Amino acid sequence: MNTFGNIFRISIFGESHGESVGVLVDNCPAGIEINENSFINDISRRKSGIKGTSSRIEEDKTIIKSGVFNGKTTGTPILIEFENNNKKSKDYTNLINHPRPSHTDFVAKKKYNGNNDYRGGGHSSGRLTLGLVAAGVIAKIILNKIRINAELIEVGGSKNINQTIDNAIKNKDSVGGIIECNATNIPIGLGEPFFNSVESQISKLAFSIPGIKAIEFGAGFNSVKMLGSDFNDNIIDVDGKTDTNNSGGINGGITNGNNLVFRLAVRPTASIGKPQNTINLKTNKVEELIISGRHDVCIALRVPVIIEAITAIALADLLMIDKSKTI
Repeated sequence: MNTFGNIFRISIFGESHGESVGVLVDNCPAGIEINENSFINDISRRKSGIKGTSSRIEEDKTIIKSGVFNGKTTGTPILIEFENNNKKSKDYTNLINHPRPSHTDFVAKKKYNGNNDYRGGGHSSGRLTLGLVAAGVIAKIILNKIRINAELIEVGGSKNINQTIDNAIKNKDSVGGIIECNATNIPIGLGEPFFNSVESQISKLAFSIPGIKAIEFGAGFNSVKMLGSDFNDNIIDVDGKTDTNNSGGINGGITNGNNLVFRLAVRPTASIGKPQNTINLKTNKVEELIISGRHDVCIALRVPVIIEAITAIALADLLMIDKSKTI
């Protein structure tokens, strides 16, 4: 499935080396001022080009195909497209029968009976996150005063991000990272118990991002080392402010008015320069694989803005659900 949301709904489309990628945003309120320039900042933050990222650099010009008229949203579906122009598909021909270790090549070929677009990972590529970022721009406007900030705080188990990336480049390898996200000015009461909890909605979107392997809210895994008297966040005023925030701003799946805080683990990029072993699907023999092409040494460098986007999308949907309940 390529669609998320109950009221604020998004559907992503495209392949890494297809004609384009993008997103369809449905049920966006009418009258929001928006144009192509509204997307420049966040789209630029996701781009490659800095040390440790892919040398594939696309223009990523935002093309609004529908849903915006005279600079304002019309209330009808908004279709946003990004063209793929900088493609080198021949780099992937050897992967047809030599699936990359820990990549989607093998499972996609099996799932779709060999009909999958293998070029650049096809529909499983991180390039599809462009649509998430674009939808996030719209969601951030809907959220108004809520502010969301995500940053890369650790790479390869080290706070020394530059040195760790340099070592990975030198060794023709890759590294993962940890991203922390903070959202402020969140009203009390967003989220639905159980299946539409704040955690479950954010997590569902987070795991749609290629490379995300773990998520924790508030104290997360460290909470198992704490006593209840240590973990519990004492409420210190009538607005629900607490003296600590081990719950990450959420109780019972519902926002409590404190900052929403969570962290995500981004795995090392699967495509690396070092020789690896894989199965030859034609001969059924294990062979050495040398991966060519343009790949990120640390994809986590480009993920913070995507995390901000998915957080905004989830919160916008929950906010609209909450508003739909008022008479």
